Amino acid sequence: MNIAIGCDHAGYEVKDKIKAHFAEQGHTFADKGTNGPESVDYPDFAHAVAGDVNDHKVDLGILICGSAQGVAMTANKHQKVRAAVVWDNEIAQLSRQHNNANVICLPARFLDEKQMIAFVETFTKTEFEGGRHERRVGKISC
Repeated sequence: MNIAIGCDHAGYEVKDKIKAHFAEQGHTFADKGTNGPESVDYPDFAHAVAGDVNDHKVDLGILICGSAQGVAMTANKHQKVRAAVVWDNEIAQLSRQHNNANVICLPARFLDEKQMIAFVETFTKTEFEGGRHERRVGKISC
């Protein structure tokens, strides 16, 4: 699977760990930054990831910031993006199954590396159920 990944200064360390873990499973990454602890503006990185997802250049996106709220709000401005803030495994699963989420947003200040890897694992392996959910997802975009 080809995945776009990006973060702000709160998530750069775990971003590299997520990439390393999933690269071992054969996933490839379009790394949109950031790559250091210097303060940056999260929308720059969220738009880069969401743009790749929106334009079908990648299969899924991963965004990481302090609360995950800012990157989710930014990513969801893109017409074909359905970004979900994920804080537990069931949310990771349901966001894919019921909402066909294509970007997972992780709050680096509230989750540890092990949790984030587990949630990305669930997110990437879960398929959209379709059916009754298809109609609802079709009503999301404006």
